[in-house]
Amino acid sequence: MKPQLLKVSPGPSHSFSVRRDFAPQFNNKWHYHEEIELIYFEKGSGTQFIGDSIKRFRAGNIVLVGKQLPHYWRFDDEYLNTDKQINVSVVHFADNFWGQSFLHLHENKAIKIVLENARRGIEIRGGHSKAVVTMIKKLHDAEGAERIVMLLKVLLTIATGEQHLLTSQLFNYKGDNICNERINAIYEYSLANFRNKIHLTDIALVANISPNSFCRYFKAQMRKTYTRFLIELKIEYACKLLIENKVIIKQLCFESGFNNFASFHKYFKMITGKTPLKYQQEFL
Repeated sequence: MKPQLLKVSPGPSHSFSVRRDFAPQFNNKWHYHEEIELIYFEKGSGTQFIGDSIKRFRAGNIVLVGKQLPHYWRFDDEYLNTDKQINVSVVHFADNFWGQSFLHLHENKAIKIVLENARRGIEIRGGHSKAVVTMIKKLHDAEGAERIVMLLKVLLTIATGEQHLLTSQLFNYKGDNICNERINAIYEYSLANFRNKIHLTDIALVANISPNSFCRYFKAQMRKTYTRFLIELKIEYACKLLIENKVIIKQLCFESGFNNFASFHKYFKMITGKTPLKYQQEFL
């Protein structure tokens, strides 16, 4: 699959880009770029695709995405189909904007390791996340050398805090053999229909390839079967319902597209490491 290559402009007087997004449709596609991305979701929620990882994202999440790592932030329908706004801070910077030798300095070893780990995507967790948010907000107004110093402080804080790697070690994107529209079509169709039975012939038709070719193609590119991909979509949707606390647990399996509670419970624990009740209790 070939995500779209996006060009990021830092602006005429800046060496890296800092912006706020308020529209959920902005760059709402499977894409990648040469720059490293640091993103903070102040307002908004949805499904996050990074490499071969599928997770829910919500307000408060902070993610660091390495260069050339494909990703897609698909906001929930309540944002896409209404005038409800999001509020997202996005920082883009090249790994060498401060010079070719900067990261090789002994003092910068921790930053270098963080940026290397970002090739698998990093979710920033724990008590350090509040400090990271504060500094990201200050970046919007910072100018001159203070702007660069603030970014360094953000990366140092991430380096000393709790990190969770998102993609598997096996994921290795090769983006020169297929068009961007195919994976976007697969994602959009799957997100719209995962709660119903999706027949292989239907999704293969969406991808414009034969059913047998589709199975091989999807597994080769995503390092997982399409069946596993659908299960992960269903579980992430169940997590959303648990967080919102609007549906009793016994109804979750049907609301999220499973046919029986035993299968739902099995896959939920396999993917999250927790039972649905434990997951809800820990969040609430």
